[in-house]
Amino acid sequence: MREMELYIHIPFCVRKCYYCDFLSAPTDEATRMNYVRRLIKEAETLAPKYADREVTTIFVGGGTPSILDMDQMERIMDAVHRNFSVRDDAEITWECNPGTLTPAKARAMKRAGVNRLSIGLQSIHRGELMLLGRIHSFEDFLMSYDVARKAGFSNINVDLISALPGQSVKEWKETLKKTVMMKPEHISAYSLIIEEGTPFFHRYHDDEARREAGEEPMLLPTEEEEREMYWLTHDLLTEHGYQQYEISNYARSGHACRHNIGYWTGKDYLGLGLGASSLIDNIRFKNTPVFDDYMTKPFERTEPEERTRKTEMEEFFFLGLRMTEGVTRNDFRDRFDAEPESLYGDALVQLKEQGLLEMSEGRIYLTARGVDVSNYVFQQLML
Repeated sequence: MREMELYIHIPFCVRKCYYCDFLSAPTDEATRMNYVRRLIKEAETLAPKYADREVTTIFVGGGTPSILDMDQMERIMDAVHRNFSVRDDAEITWECNPGTLTPAKARAMKRAGVNRLSIGLQSIHRGELMLLGRIHSFEDFLMSYDVARKAGFSNINVDLISALPGQSVKEWKETLKKTVMMKPEHISAYSLIIEEGTPFFHRYHDDEARREAGEEPMLLPTEEEEREMYWLTHDLLTEHGYQQYEISNYARSGHACRHNIGYWTGKDYLGLGLGASSLIDNIRFKNTPVFDDYMTKPFERTEPEERTRKTEMEEFFFLGLRMTEGVTRNDFRDRFDAEPESLYGDALVQLKEQGLLEMSEGRIYLTARGVDVSNYVFQQLML
């Protein structure tokens, strides 16, 4: 059977974080229940089209999927297993936020076959959590983490965010140290991105523009501080037994996130739920982002995105370069019957001469300096 990943979107949260541009919003219990029913109906309707596919990973994201109650969680997972062919060793991740994960919910997830949790901590400092609009404290996180362990979860990711407004390198180091002391199997350490349409965009967009123009920011960390935070993350996590396998992701041996690796390496995935995106047979499409339309109209996807061969090659190469292993020539040849040089010409040679990119042993990958200025590398390839 051909392989496929599955993403399930839960667009609900207790309160929208100030930096978040994901498709999510607070809502009431009745709306959540109706949404779960609709989600199950979508799974039942679409599954026959993918009867020749085996699901290798499942990722339930949001929003805050752990806002659902036990019955809703179990019903969703039961519908997936009844309608899709799920591999016995499938990686099944459920996103959780502290303050919404109870012992009963953790046990319900375990019963439903979930074998990996992703918990959003972001920071250990109360002031930074309040700045982000988070609903929890560090103490709440510790309780949720303990709940997950006691429920039997042995594969846990912790999300962190650096380069926050007013954040010092010292404060970021404290967050990293407290996190590694708990020994999660995986740590995602992202640098804050000021996304359009968020409260953070209105507050900090001008300051970000100053930084990008080479001027001293007033509220955000400087480029030098952000770079120092990145390398502090790399060095400290490496020292504690975590291997960097993607620009922002670190894992203990055998615990790299298979679902995300699938995204970065161009595997097929089907998205269920409001606004969920899919990539099947190199064709992109997605569900409507309009809630009432999703709940009432037939399950129609958007018109397939027009993707040229060049677009597919660029996407495959860019996403592959985010991985520390980079892009293998054999994979590129197998997929496109071409060499990367046919797409980028002299750009690869120039980036190699600048010490930002390496080409050896059948791989093309970023050097340590290249990772440090990865945005510049990607801009040069786009040009």
